[in-house]
Amino acid sequence: MLPQRHRWHPPHRRRFITCTVVAAAFGLAAGQAFAASGDTRPRPWNARHQADVGRQHTKAVHHHGERSAVLAPGSGDGGSDEAENSAEATAQFTEARTAPGVVAPGAYGAAWQQLQSMRHAGGAWGHVTKKAYDADDPRYRDVNSNSSGGFGKVTGRITGIAADDQGYVYAGGANGGVFRSKTGGGLWEPIADKLPSLSTGTLALDGKQRLWYATGESNTGATSFVGTGVYVLGDPRHGQFRPGGRVGGTELESTVIHALRFAGTKVWAATSRGVWSHSTTTLSGPWKLEFAPNPDYLPGGSKADDPSAPYKNIANDLAVDPRDPSKVLLAVGWRGGDTYNGLYAKQDDGGWKPVSGLGDLPTGSADVGNMTFAAAADGSRLYAIDQSPAQTAANPDSGLKGVYVSKNGSPFGPWTQIADYAKLKASGSALQSAGYLPGIQSWYNQFLQVDPANADHVYLGLEEVFETRNGGASWTTPGPYWNFPFPCWSIDPAKQTGDCSQTTHSDQHAVAIGSHHGRTWAYVGNDGGIYRRPLNGAVDSGGHAKDWQSLNDGTLDTLQYYSVGVGKDLTYGGVSVTGGLQDNGQSILRGRDRVMGSDFGGDGADTIADPANGCNIAAEYVYLDMWVTQNCGVNNGSWATDPSKATEYEVAPPDKDLGGAGARFIAPITADAKDTHTWIAGGRHVWVQNKGFAIRSRTEWKNAYDLGDGHVATTVASSGGTVYVGWCGPCDSKGFTRGIAVGNADGTGWHQLGLPADGTLPNRYISGFEVDPANARHVYVAVNGFSRKWTEGPGAGVGHLFESTNGGTDWTDISANLPDVPANTVKLLPNGGLALGTDLATFYRPAGATQWQVLGHNLPTAAVLQLRLGPDDRLYAATHGRGIWSFDVRRLKATPNPD
Repeated sequence: MLPQRHRWHPPHRRRFITCTVVAAAFGLAAGQAFAASGDTRPRPWNARHQADVGRQHTKAVHHHGERSAVLAPGSGDGGSDEAENSAEATAQFTEARTAPGVVAPGAYGAAWQQLQSMRHAGGAWGHVTKKAYDADDPRYRDVNSNSSGGFGKVTGRITGIAADDQGYVYAGGANGGVFRSKTGGGLWEPIADKLPSLSTGTLALDGKQRLWYATGESNTGATSFVGTGVYVLGDPRHGQFRPGGRVGGTELESTVIHALRFAGTKVWAATSRGVWSHSTTTLSGPWKLEFAPNPDYLPGGSKADDPSAPYKNIANDLAVDPRDPSKVLLAVGWRGGDTYNGLYAKQDDGGWKPVSGLGDLPTGSADVGNMTFAAAADGSRLYAIDQSPAQTAANPDSGLKGVYVSKNGSPFGPWTQIADYAKLKASGSALQSAGYLPGIQSWYNQFLQVDPANADHVYLGLEEVFETRNGGASWTTPGPYWNFPFPCWSIDPAKQTGDCSQTTHSDQHAVAIGSHHGRTWAYVGNDGGIYRRPLNGAVDSGGHAKDWQSLNDGTLDTLQYYSVGVGKDLTYGGVSVTGGLQDNGQSILRGRDRVMGSDFGGDGADTIADPANGCNIAAEYVYLDMWVTQNCGVNNGSWATDPSKATEYEVAPPDKDLGGAGARFIAPITADAKDTHTWIAGGRHVWVQNKGFAIRSRTEWKNAYDLGDGHVATTVASSGGTVYVGWCGPCDSKGFTRGIAVGNADGTGWHQLGLPADGTLPNRYISGFEVDPANARHVYVAVNGFSRKWTEGPGAGVGHLFESTNGGTDWTDISANLPDVPANTVKLLPNGGLALGTDLATFYRPAGATQWQVLGHNLPTAAVLQLRLGPDDRLYAATHGRGIWSFDVRRLKATPNPD
């Protein structure tokens, strides 16, 4: 173990950030400067950065009036990691899909229905990232990696878990669908890929052992990941979910579902559009709306098109009295606070009214935010977590109001507080820095589970996993945030995480208890996948578990990529594939690897990889915080004592220092298509540097163009020195504005395009360019969001892909038969055809044709955020929920013209 003064605190930089402002070191390359600065923490992110997070995240959480909701199920985040997908990452992902207004329910479902009748071109997609992803890979212990933190093998965010007593475990990915294990965890197989939505709100087994799948991810509130309702699988051990298994009609389409609760022959659903119920014996027939605090804001209501409508009827959970199922307590409210927030009970007249006087459990609108309940199997206890909007806004340390118990099991108490963030901090938590204490993200991270055999034994999930065995009198932290602060940790590559035991990934969302071969396990789901430990497992002297097992064996790929880069592997042959991930850093898969590694930590974002040498990589954190390596990030950690041995360098353009005012959360970066030494980075300004991967200083960027006050780049492309930049500002539905700037990489000729006033190019988010390598004035642009059929907003227009042959002076809509779904990325293929990545699928138009086909077979229904051609003649797709896939474009040569 290194001496205390050299203890490493690397940048496990969280996805839950509204604005990241971190101290940068100059003179030496940034990574080396941190190590040489004399600071006792060579990489002081653990304290300083987390404090920034704590102070700044409340803006996006609290000011919901500035955000509108995406109504396209299956849309992914980032983040998330990611994440994790964060309030700001979620808000910006949402903005791209809703601006310039509010999207009506049913938009995604209509697109999915159209997809079913479309022809397919070519062969099958190959699953590139169907390999374990080791966050502690000992090869990558460079200055900007989190390797050795103790997460072990990870995957994307898991937001629902169910488990039985025969070793069957079901895990739901945030935007990856449901997977089944028959072995108590591991050897997973997807069982929901035939559904229109792969976004998971929650999973639950009922008394008949039927598996209920509520779609629409709930963990980030009402702003994204909406679904298509609730589905039931009668034989989950053998069957697969089908569209015909949906419960009820279309009532819950385009909602977020936070919780399902069963009582007698009724199932209750807490959703983003109020509380609903349905019979569990007759699955047909409509859902019944039990309560919506502001019905005018529901679809069809007089205020349905108000930008705040998605936040006006949020229900987070409910609790049913085990002795009288007619007594139900509803936890209702937006995490950022609203006058309708509170706890509600049904009155004698059939109406629902706020309740108070329940003991310690908060009931007022200022203190009821995100809330979760968990009941003991025998009904003797009921537990609750509460996030306070007022505290979230005012307290930089934590939004957690407390953890509570009703010792008689009644939702109506009396309730007693059994923990607050200070008590949890003192229980062995890794979060000890002001500005980032337990519960700082309780608006996002929550789970509760009571041991079925012991009503005083409870698992609590926030950023970390906590446990009490005495009803809350004392707590331990079996799953700390990471191991870096603890004396047992070291960077030694011969060990996973020093002398510490493995922990779980941070940011907890789901929990279940199940048995396999006579052993009972606690399963937890978080931004790094799914883990298990014995229900009554062992802990060390600090209260940290010694027995966590990662179940992320590579067969469960729910990785949420924002980007993909591909280059030749000059060491092992083949190609090296890398990409930025929600809350799981930057993955790298080299030519002969059986396990992927992580060479950059925190949130990944956009990526530049050298096609000629896959170890030349530029990785972005968020807000243009760029880093570069020329050796794949391979390092044994020796930089921690000898700074000259760092091989990752911070090279962020100056806009990074402005946070959200200077760049998008996921900001666009690219290399010129004809000159890999010329890079373009888009923030408020268009930045250019000409040293390629040899750049070592932030000062080497040159400001080519100022997009204007309040404007930030959304996408960039460059070919032969001609640069196209899409921008927005404001970027949300309040005054949304977008534009395109064009100029030269040498700083000359810059101007704003006069976009046609007739709406030929819709007033929606500009998401991707592709420039013809033979003619830089021939350009394609992909447009996000939905058309005016679904979007209430000025100039929403129609179409998703447009072509210009005169440098953007005129545009032609070439969307033709494309489904009306957000488009993210466009790529011109070697055969002259076009590929378009959308939130639904990747589409293909052959050269000379006008009609579109679905490209290939078996690509999961997840958002494709980036397409990239590799040096191996394959097209790579970065999906936000099901990893990276590739397609051999040579198979398209013989594709007949569908026209």
